[in-house]
Amino acid sequence: MADRNTPYLGFNFTVALSQGGDPGDPIAGFSEVSGLNTEITVAEYRAGNNKENHVQKFPAIYKTGDVTCKRGLVKNTDIRDWVEAVRNTGVAAKRPSVIVTLLDEQHQPVATWKLISAMPIKFTGPTLTGKGTADVAMEELVISSERIEFDF
Repeated sequence: MADRNTPYLGFNFTVALSQGGDPGDPIAGFSEVSGLNTEITVAEYRAGNNKENHVQKFPAIYKTGDVTCKRGLVKNTDIRDWVEAVRNTGVAAKRPSVIVTLLDEQHQPVATWKLISAMPIKFTGPTLTGKGTADVAMEELVISSERIEFDF
């Protein structure tokens, strides 16, 4: 495949849950995914007898940001069932991987972000208003994971 000089567009993507090695079927279509990040903290050290007056910096532990997924409310209970299972047991017994895949214009995978050992930490239902606007009823899921693996 030839190198690409133009950036990929961010509106073709899938979100799937994986209970094992293979990703499952995509969850009902999301309109937005944000927070795909990892951050490496820095440990600073300076010996008292250092000739230079500055600290040395070393990579330390890393942490993964919480990922927010938004979708139009549909008659599909997969997310709510997952939230209920964690909420009712107090334990995130079902810790699947969540796989976000960016697709090119031909809907072929070009990049993936795999959230390892994921669990829902917040679910927000739609904002309802009687103003008569034609806004889509949106639900929001915030997912916490132990690690993000990415493949481009």
